[in-house]
Order: sequence, then C-alpha cells, then structure tokens
Amino acid sequence: MTTLAERLQTALAAEHSAIYAYGRLGVLLDNAGRKEARAGEEAHRTRRDALLVRLAELKAEAPVAQAGYALPFPLADRAAALKLAAYVEDGVAVTWRAALADAEGPLRREVLAAYTDAAVRGTRWRKRAGVTPATTAYPGRKGQ
Repeated sequence: MTTLAERLQTALAAEHSAIYAYGRLGVLLDNAGRKEARAGEEAHRTRRDALLVRLAELKAEAPVAQAGYALPFPLADRAAALKLAAYVEDGVAVTWRAALADAEGPLRREVLAAYTDAAVRGTRWRKRAGVTPATTAYPGRKGQ
C-alpha cells in the first residue's frame, strides 16, 4: 500500500521534472508563450518548495532534483514545446490526483489546488497548440 508521504514524494519528483522541462521548452515559444512558460515554471517551483516543507513535517525523505531528465520526444520546434508543456502538466496532474486518495483537511485542499492548477495549465497548453478537445474528461487519470 502506498502511503501519503510516498505519494507526496512522487508529486515532488514530478514537480522537479516539470521545472526542468519548462526551462527547456520556453526558448521555443513566442513572447506570450514564454510568459506563460515562466508562470508555469514559477508555479511548479512554489509547489516544490511547499512539498519540501510538507515532507520535512512528515519526516519523509525528499527526492532531489536530477541534473537532467530524458524528454519523452525530441524538442525541436514550437509544436513540440507546446506538446511537452501539456505532457508535463498531465504527468504532474497524475501525481496530485493520486495524492488526493490519502490527503485530509488542509493538506487535501493544497493537493486539490495543485491538481486543479496542473489540469488547467495542461488545458491552456493544449488550447494554445490548437489541440481539440483541449480538455480531458478526467484530468490526471492514467491511460488517457
């Protein structure tokens, strides 16, 4: 059985990889896209910092960020950058959705906010990319 601390550790690892991805994809976007990418990266940094505090409170080890992450596909142009941004947000949403299962009280509200933010940000990236439908029926559900 997976514990809440383990689910939060998984979410932290996803936040680390999202920060890395935003650092890579932003340079391929137009000015408006770069602005949104910076906002996304900042949101993930804020979530990362909050998770570090929460894991310390739970006396759970926090996974450290890797020096680099393998991207799921080549990142050569704007279309790939938009696809990566949506992919990253979907992956982050998966981890936060899983953490909802065990979270209670104020922590549940924090987890739900993180889950919602990732789902909304993923929708924005799909919309910017012209993907239809831009929304998914169950954000963060594996196998979509």
